Amino acid sequence: MTTITASQVKELRERTGLGMMECKKALVETAGDIDLAIENLRKSSGMKAAKKAGRIAAQGAVAIKVSDDGRLGVLVEINSETDFVARDDNFRAFVKTVLEHAYRDRPGDVAALMAGELETAREALVQKIGENINVRRAVVVEAAVVGSYVHSNDRIAVLVGLTGGSAELARDIAMHVAAVNPQVAKPQDMPQDLLEKEREIYVVQARESGKPDAIVEKMVAGRVSKFLAEVSLVEQPFVKDPDVKVGQLLKDAGCDVQEFVRFEVGEGIEVEAVDFAAEVAAQVSSQK
Repeated sequence: MTTITASQVKELRERTGLGMMECKKALVETAGDIDLAIENLRKSSGMKAAKKAGRIAAQGAVAIKVSDDGRLGVLVEINSETDFVARDDNFRAFVKTVLEHAYRDRPGDVAALMAGELETAREALVQKIGENINVRRAVVVEAAVVGSYVHSNDRIAVLVGLTGGSAELARDIAMHVAAVNPQVAKPQDMPQDLLEKEREIYVVQARESGKPDAIVEKMVAGRVSKFLAEVSLVEQPFVKDPDVKVGQLLKDAGCDVQEFVRFEVGEGIEVEAVDFAAEVAAQVSSQK
């Protein structure tokens, strides 16, 4: 039988807002799989989408460079262990160096980018500051018009490629993506497996209403449409003018969104939560 820890229960409570016993039961049923527990809880309790894991704590910075003609942009993310190092001048200089190399070489992946002198520079920086540094991601966007936005804390950055329009419009769309964080550009871009998972949850919730299957199907279709509108860039109300959808804004400018990329420092990286009290107690016990 899988042992469920207090930290797992705490995380599930923080992400769902549900009670301790309900969270513990859900974790027992899924052998400690938090994401599966959330999915099951959404089905059984009608709970909306849960918060992202609170254990994501990787530090670092993102950076962007756009060509003078506004047709190409490069976005990179470099991670450090602490925010203190992320604000260090040596780290910042390394970020700039990585960005310049990525812009110059336009590699297919990070491994190719770090194959030469950059890896030597990274290792030297690690030795100098005594903290691990990782070049995590690099992406190139090419389009008729490329817009960019980097938030003031250097932790969120966006590149947007448009089929036309202006640099100002592309930057506005990039700011919107940074603020609202859409999952896809258009409803039809949503991966089918993710859509089916959402639909399955809505079906279970709708059937609990006791309504006939035909009504349930209409309810589910309506919720799926609402979900796609909420997470699709072109269907979202424009952040600077909520009376206008992003898609209409693009249409009025005679263009369309080709692609967008949004990086947020540390997203998807889970850092192990350390229970220092338990660690000390274990050390004391081992010394007896």
